[in-house]
Amino acid sequence: MTTTAINRKWHSPAEVAEMLGYGLSKTKMLIATGEIRSLKDGKYRRILPEWVDEYVRRRAEEAA
Repeated sequence: MTTTAINRKWHSPAEVAEMLGYGLSKTKMLIATGEIRSLKDGKYRRILPEWVDEYVRRRAEEAA
């Protein structure tokens, strides 16, 4: 039996909060202000992995 890893195409705000080590409230605020890009999929908010990377890269550049 083989195990196949599934790479997610997008993340929920809760998953992004966990990845960044932020609380859900802070992550939702970053989404609401546009600091982290997101899209609406039905009633859910979704974030592409590259948008998370874009946010982290921008924060690192600001700190440099």
